[in-house]
This record gives sequence, structure tokens and C-alpha cells, in this order.
Amino acid sequence: MSQLAPYASFPDHSRGRLHAEPKSDIRGPRDIFQRDRDRIIHSIAFRRLRHKTQVFISPDGDHYRVRLTHSLEVAQIGRTIARALGLNEDLTEALCLAHDIGHPPFGHAGEDALEAAMKPFGGFDHNAQTLRTLTHLESPYPSWPGLNLSWELLEGLAKHNGPVARPGWALTEVDAGFDLRLTDWPSLEAQIAAISDDIAYDNHDIDDGIRAGLLDIDQLLELPFVAERWEAILVRHPDVRPRRLIGELTREQIGIMVNDVIESTRGRIKELGIKNADDVRKAGVMIGGFSSEMAARERLLKAFMYEKLYHHPTQNEAAVGASKIVRELFVAYRNDVRLLPLEWRENLPEHDPQRSRHVGDFLAGMTDHYATDRHREIYRDMA
Repeated sequence: MSQLAPYASFPDHSRGRLHAEPKSDIRGPRDIFQRDRDRIIHSIAFRRLRHKTQVFISPDGDHYRVRLTHSLEVAQIGRTIARALGLNEDLTEALCLAHDIGHPPFGHAGEDALEAAMKPFGGFDHNAQTLRTLTHLESPYPSWPGLNLSWELLEGLAKHNGPVARPGWALTEVDAGFDLRLTDWPSLEAQIAAISDDIAYDNHDIDDGIRAGLLDIDQLLELPFVAERWEAILVRHPDVRPRRLIGELTREQIGIMVNDVIESTRGRIKELGIKNADDVRKAGVMIGGFSSEMAARERLLKAFMYEKLYHHPTQNEAAVGASKIVRELFVAYRNDVRLLPLEWRENLPEHDPQRSRHVGDFLAGMTDHYATDRHREIYRDMA
């Protein structure tokens, strides 16, 4: 790891873990943030991301991104930016790898359906579900519940988009057990993880959209800053078929955004006189991010992607079917808890809202394939 800047998160200065762990060198010379990263990578919840929607619901092709590959791409971008800024790469990587663990099956369609089903019981939020999964549901260790991750990792996951003024029930429960100072701003590592997520899906979703035939290059050229980059690429590669140049466009767009984040963040650190990690949390503004010009361009790109890809008629049709699966599974499990696996029945609370939240936990952990198979099995048997 490169030498850390004064405003980085230092492992030796960590506020530690909720549950004390015995000091031991048996499992290698790793610091607290390296152990966090490894615990995430080895978790079942992380492995399940392999079969959870990124853009396309239960994609037929092996070349499309899923939540797992997206998380790896976010981590690659996050480490690059963290290294350039002198931040803690291991903490940044851990935040990037873990940020989508709470997503239910079928992407945002599944999340919206689960949020509607859970509304009478406190609602559902995938970000809070990430923390609930890591601190409560994923429990591979005999001496404590959850993965017992560092305060800095949990804090970063809780508020990587900024302070949380009104946490929902799931985040409130986590915060009650381990005060995450939700009204402070997050570490720079968490801020970089958040912007790396935006950079990754803004650009990689374009590649998948074109590969699926839901986007075409001419549509992208409606965006002036994309058109400018595309023309420069064509000049450099006049004899290459345009389809082969999409990857080059994606790489260049990512590079430009990454460089903008690095320079803009450095400028704000200097302007605000940031000296240490506490200064970051008390700054009152987001420090890690785009310049105002790039932020405006990125908002246009997001709007374009929502209109042309995420809400494409083909996508909307798939979302309707996915929502139906989640909604009907929730009803089925609430009405007949015998349908739950034995280990979930054994821990089932007696009363609501905890009882229905338990069902929500089970649904949120499902992969696209598992949810589809269980729905087919349950409603076939009910027919």
C-alpha cells in the first residue's frame, strides 16, 4: 500500500469492532481493514451476488454484468482513486465490495416490490439491509453474531452518500448496538467508494445495453460530451468497426471521470484545509466527488440511461414479472411459514413486525434463480 495521507483512515486508529477478538497471528499479518475485506469476500452473502441482477433480470448471456462483477469493477475503480489520493485502499476496497450485499433479487424491481410488501412493517432499504446482513444475518463465527466488522467499514456503508438524518428501522437497530455517528459525514474512503459505484455503472451499463441491443451508438451521441469522445476515438481508429470501439469509449469515459474525481477531491481537501479524518467528518460537505462540470455531465448521462435503458419497454416488462414473483413470495411465506427452510423457521419471531421482517430478510437474500424456482414450486403446488 502507498503511504497514507494524514486525512486517510489508519488501521491503528480504528475504533475497533463491536465484539472484542483475541489477538493472534495464526491467521496472518493482516490489519483490521484487510480482515474486513477478506471476511466480506469469504461470506455467503457476497457469493450470492453472482446470481443477482445488475441491469438485466436473470440474464441469459454469460457476458452481462451481475451484482458480483459490478462490485469487483467498483472496487477496481475505488482502489485506483484511493491510491492516488493517499487513502486506505483496503478499507476503500472493502466498502466497494460490500456496498450491494443488501440488494434483493431482480435489482430495483425486486427492491421496489419488497419495499411495498414491507411498508406495513417498517419498509425495506437495500443499504440498511447490507448492514443488517453483515451484522446480524451472516454469522459464520461461533463467538459473535455477524461478521464483526470494523466501525469504519460499518460507518462507511451506513452513510457513504452523506449523513443520515432519519434512519429506518434496520439502520436504527444497527446504530443502537454500535453508534455509527449517523449525523457526521463519512470518511473519504466511503465517499470514494460511493462515487466509484456511480462511475462503474454509468459506463459499464452502456456496454451491456449495447450488447443487449437496447441501446445503440447513435443514441449515445445525443450527449455532447460522449459525442466528443467518440469522434476522437474514430479519428484514432479509422479502420476499426464502431462496435469494436465501444470498449474504448467505456475505458476513456471511466478514465476521464476518475481523473476528474482525483483532481476535484484534491482541490476541496486543500480549499477546506482538511488535515485529518476527523476534519473530513466535520467538513459539512461531501469532499470526494466530481467537479461541478463533470457532475452536470454525469446527471445528463444518468437521465439518458434511465430513459433509454433502465425504463426500456423490454426492461419494464421483465420488471413486472419480477415484481410479481417477489410480491407473491412474500405473501406465501407470511401466510404459511412451513414453506420456509428449517433454519429460518427455527428463528422465526412470534409477532409482527419482527415476524414479517424475518420473512423480508429471507427474501432479500435470495438470488434471481432461487426466487424464480421457489415461486414456481410454491405456486405450482398451490394450483
